[in-house]
Amino acid sequence: MNVVRAFYLSRKPVAGFFAIGAAWAVYFAQMPVIKANVGASDGAYGAALLFAAFGAFAAMWLAPACRRLAGGMAMPFGIAVLAVGMFWASASTSLLMLTFAMLLASIGSGVIDVLVNARVSEIEEAEGVKLMNLNHALYAFAYGGGALLTATLRIAEVPTIHVFAGLLIVLLVLAVWSYDIPPQIDGENDPQAEGLSAPLVIITGLIVLMAFLAEAATEGWSALHIERTLQGAAGQGALGPAVLGLMMGVGRMAGHWLSQRVRDTNLMLCATLLSASGIALAGAAQNVQMALVGFAIGGLGISVVAPLALSLIGRLVPASQRLAAISRASVIGYGAFFFGPPLMGLISEGFGLRTSFIAVAFLLAMTAVALIPALARRAH
Repeated sequence: MNVVRAFYLSRKPVAGFFAIGAAWAVYFAQMPVIKANVGASDGAYGAALLFAAFGAFAAMWLAPACRRLAGGMAMPFGIAVLAVGMFWASASTSLLMLTFAMLLASIGSGVIDVLVNARVSEIEEAEGVKLMNLNHALYAFAYGGGALLTATLRIAEVPTIHVFAGLLIVLLVLAVWSYDIPPQIDGENDPQAEGLSAPLVIITGLIVLMAFLAEAATEGWSALHIERTLQGAAGQGALGPAVLGLMMGVGRMAGHWLSQRVRDTNLMLCATLLSASGIALAGAAQNVQMALVGFAIGGLGISVVAPLALSLIGRLVPASQRLAAISRASVIGYGAFFFGPPLMGLISEGFGLRTSFIAVAFLLAMTAVALIPALARRAH
């Protein structure tokens, strides 16, 4: 399908993908400054983010109710909440203030996350096309572009509050852009009509969880692996997350093209094995260059798995169950951001970062061997 037409069809949810990509890119790029402003230790700051993450977890579960109550205003509301939370974070002068700012931002982000994926799934069903990978690619590029622009502004010593004021304006524009009238679906407003297949939701959610685990492991630990394990320079360490983001964007654009020609579950299986091989290579690497190649391959492969899984479950369930199915699968998948960092840290503490990455590669291989074939049997 023509990319321009695909973008046009999904132009409303694209605003949501842009919003969460740009917002979190700016925040994490400015995170050292924000953390210093509130005077938090590493442990206290980590605990604050963990508390805030529960806001996203709850918001994802409640997103269907949000759309039932607010209709087309649900997405603009979520983006506005994210915008206020981010600006509040930039102005925080205490850890308590930052914690509640991040809680607010996480709630907005969680609502947006579910609603954009559900809306894309609805458009796919209505138009008979596949759009999920394209939209997730645009998210990746928004994240990368936001991080690069913020880094440039930091080098130019632009005050943090000014950066987030600009972000606030951008997010409010995206909130207006995102207003959409969701389709009227018989039975969607009836909680009793949500007789979802629990095994389907669990299998899909676990696949999404494994994809997010691989992404989070590389995003959060690749720089440390390069700098500590492989004795790379600080600048080289920053290349790990950068390579991941770039290759995930490229992979999702390629996935948009491939998904029109290859069965979803076959593409997911090949992509998962490709990612497993890349992350294993990075874990076993003897030099920085080999590790970067491994992370690039890992990002290229894992990039398409979560979008394909969410798109597939949206097509497998009745229209009245689609929003709830995507919400619950997303909640399971989001668990990767809860247990992923502690898992990587515990394995690294006992056996080293090499073993941590190889363990993630093993889990991906098991996903390809067990979970994806189980989903394929239900899909076909």
